[in-house]
Amino acid sequence: MKIKWLGHASFLITSNDGTTIITDPYQSANDGGMVGYEKITQSASVVTVSHEHGDHNSVNDVQGNPALIRGLGSQEAGGIEFRGVESYHDTNYGSQRGPNTLFCFSVDGIRICHLGDLGHQLSQSTLDEIGEVDLLLAVAGGGPTIDLPDLNQLVEAMGPKVVIPMHFTNNNCTYTKYTAEDLAKGKDTVKRTGTSEVEFSSSELPQNTEVVILNHAL
Repeated sequence: MKIKWLGHASFLITSNDGTTIITDPYQSANDGGMVGYEKITQSASVVTVSHEHGDHNSVNDVQGNPALIRGLGSQEAGGIEFRGVESYHDTNYGSQRGPNTLFCFSVDGIRICHLGDLGHQLSQSTLDEIGEVDLLLAVAGGGPTIDLPDLNQLVEAMGPKVVIPMHFTNNNCTYTKYTAEDLAKGKDTVKRTGTSEVEFSSSELPQNTEVVILNHAL
């Protein structure tokens, strides 16, 4: 499985059989959006949308007539089951910023969880619903999303093999609070790839949690 960070909360995930998934496509600032990454023009078999904010739901930019996955419960597309788990964009059950869907799915035997714009700590019942996670795509910027100390506690509770930060402060995203390096502080194993794409095999995942920092592709 290959995973490429396009920018913000958007990843291009490619399975060994060529199925492609794009998560949370953003609206580029060039089109009036909130973030400064270049416009998404990639094709995909499937697109997931965690919530209806413009920096996460610009599905019309994705090429290839993809299947669209939104909302809670189990849905199948591209031969992959996607489970939408209920959460919120804030600490007050969505009253400030609305609902958020956590998406859990497996690609080539690797269990992935995309946090979307999670804004709060998760209950044990929600953690049980999510189940085991190999690869956590973690909203790391704080600000309008979960604060970094709470995210660190969540990572410890979930125990993923790999954490890839997303939705953090850089030149293309200035309204969040933390950088990827803030998430990396104090972690035992951090890999700074210097690239936008990394490949994983289910048989070669690390034993202990590893933070992998990618460069944005767009």
